[in-house]
Amino acid sequence: MDRRRFLVTTSTVAALGAAPLADALAGAPAPHARNDADTAPSRPRPSPQQLTWQREELAMFVHFTVNTFTDREWGEGTEDPRVFDPSDLDARQWARAAKAGGFRSLILTAKHHDGFCLWPTATTRHSVGSSPWRGGQGDVVREFVEACRAENLGVGFYLSPWDRHEPRYGSGKAYDDFYIAQLTELLSNYGPVVEVWFDGANGEGPNGKRQAYDWPRIHRTVRELQPQAMIFSDAGPDLRWIGNERGVAGSTCWSMVDPARVPHAGFDRPWVGEALQQGDPQGAVWRPGETDVSIRPGWFWHAAEDAKVRSADGLIDLYFSSVGRNSKLLLNVPPTRAGRFHDTDVANLAQFARKREAIFAGGNLLAGARVRASSSADAHPPAHVFDGDPQRFWMPAAPARAGWIEFEFDRPIEFDTLCLTEAIEHGQHIANHRFDAWRDGRWRTFAWGTTVGCKRLERFDPVRAQRLRLEVEFAYATPALSSVALYRSRPA
Repeated sequence: MDRRRFLVTTSTVAALGAAPLADALAGAPAPHARNDADTAPSRPRPSPQQLTWQREELAMFVHFTVNTFTDREWGEGTEDPRVFDPSDLDARQWARAAKAGGFRSLILTAKHHDGFCLWPTATTRHSVGSSPWRGGQGDVVREFVEACRAENLGVGFYLSPWDRHEPRYGSGKAYDDFYIAQLTELLSNYGPVVEVWFDGANGEGPNGKRQAYDWPRIHRTVRELQPQAMIFSDAGPDLRWIGNERGVAGSTCWSMVDPARVPHAGFDRPWVGEALQQGDPQGAVWRPGETDVSIRPGWFWHAAEDAKVRSADGLIDLYFSSVGRNSKLLLNVPPTRAGRFHDTDVANLAQFARKREAIFAGGNLLAGARVRASSSADAHPPAHVFDGDPQRFWMPAAPARAGWIEFEFDRPIEFDTLCLTEAIEHGQHIANHRFDAWRDGRWRTFAWGTTVGCKRLERFDPVRAQRLRLEVEFAYATPALSSVALYRSRPA
């Protein structure tokens, strides 16, 4: 995808909880009621849609177009549509592989920079309607949508605003009208959509065409046709890119941003990468990060990369550096020329799921510990951090900006993974935390970090201890921790 061109995304979600977005489109719930945890009403908080979007953790990108058949990453726009002819396209196989890997939605490149459309659009002949596939009567978008719905997965589209085939590109309003017509087809004819990707790509070079994308009109179109949609870009307004294509969110990662630092898609200044990676603890808007990366070196399938697919262990590393840093992981898996995911990719996705399960299968080792805290607000005792209910949490007595919880056992426990979650429906506040074990008559730190947010994951060499302490060293408002968990990973 090459996010160096500043990607922009739109996402639709509609319900709180663990249900996939495809189940949530009946209507978004009302914002949660205020309660005694609402100690900083001026600090931003997620909408129910944003909360659900991030708690799903994993989404899958599917890059597929003429590039798959020409062995390129960026097409020229001059490709003959007849090169697009998958011999055994099976979108249901894509959806099943995604579901087996624990992914909750998929995003298809309905049109990449080459301008070739994977649906029989009325806007151009440069589409599957001019290809030999399915006798010119095929619709990849339709088959993709039906496969996702059959597996109860969310549906997403990417529609490149840069179009190297369309002669009106660079003409201003004439191209805007063309692009909006394509967007309207996608958002009107295929049912509920959970994500729509845009980007600010323009790789024409210094002497090439320039099109000033009409983002206000694009956003209005999405809002009108998919009113539950969230819009993502480096400039939001609802979600942001994490600033790289390596699959790594910032070790400090706030869900809030200062919108003035990255005011529009394609904005390019020296501080943009840092602003996207880290967010801003004093930011005025809630705009969580999405971390996109491919399972292969490229975004499209290339036979030469069949031996370079990320291993399950590599995917676990991505999970910890994205989901484990308060971000959502968007992993690209490209179909082959046959129109199926390669066997290696499918196997590694399934093993990725098994390895995640093996890390957490033993349950939270803190459950059952004797617990005490520096202080507790009414109705928010420290035992809430290991009762498994995401709606309950420990909060020190206001107006505390720091505090600690201690856990003690009759005998030592051994662990190698830490998981923390803030009750982010009440905001993200924790700026520094550490975890200590009591050894040799004093507290010794084995894990330290900055932000927590939706999820913070840390791995370390096995630690064995009988008495433990989590300390929130500083928070911008009274912290609310919904989960503190320790695990001992097992071989998958």
